[in-house]
Amino acid sequence: MPKTGKIAFMASETHVAEDALRALKARYGQAPLETADVIVALGGDGFMLQTLHGTQASDTPVYGMNCGTVGFLMNEYALEGLSERLDDAVEEAVNPLRMVAKKADGSTYEALAINEVSLLRAGSQAARLRISVDGRERMDELVCDGALVSTPAGSTAYNYSAHGPILPIGSDVLALTAMSAFRPRRWRGALLPKSARVQFDVLQPEKRPVMADADGRSAGNVLSVEITSDPTVTHRILFDPGHGLEERLIREQFA
Repeated sequence: MPKTGKIAFMASETHVAEDALRALKARYGQAPLETADVIVALGGDGFMLQTLHGTQASDTPVYGMNCGTVGFLMNEYALEGLSERLDDAVEEAVNPLRMVAKKADGSTYEALAINEVSLLRAGSQAARLRISVDGRERMDELVCDGALVSTPAGSTAYNYSAHGPILPIGSDVLALTAMSAFRPRRWRGALLPKSARVQFDVLQPEKRPVMADADGRSAGNVLSVEITSDPTVTHRILFDPGHGLEERLIREQFA
């Protein structure tokens, strides 16, 4: 990273993050977002995702400091030495997934996801999904509570809790993982190239409604969902040396 210039601090609405925000602004000043050289996000992983989505048009790198709970995308919080840490930080570039969901009312909903796009049953009965990859049907019926497509950056989140694989950052693959699959009962998902175009079609949508979610941005009563990696959008995330995403992903597998 170049030598630290103007810093814009952003904080989640928690007492811990707001206290950190006041202390950091008093020590390092506060630049407007539109002229900042780096954004420092104070909170947990949820706020980090919110910050990345909200500032993606600016191409400004984001350095997270953990004032939340999980903090997988965050660095350790410390008041002292921030300028030096930013100067030494290592950048990771992450492309999000683009979700295009067609709804029962005829509308289309689009959203980007840094972690994953998930489909979840929205009623008492299991969802029935048909899966196609690059226009070719790969599974005529998946009966499940839901399914998701995850990026490597998001593979330790919802994907991992659904028993999906942890993906190395440089692997250029996506994980397709089922949640509580009933049929095929032993199906454990698939690894797909990053360039793949995945489509889920909802079978019996009136009887078995399904919602789609992209990093917390949701659409209800969907009929189909197309998911692709979007190379035109790049999120720049900063980490302390030796604590980047690749190291964190490896460490998670030995925890």
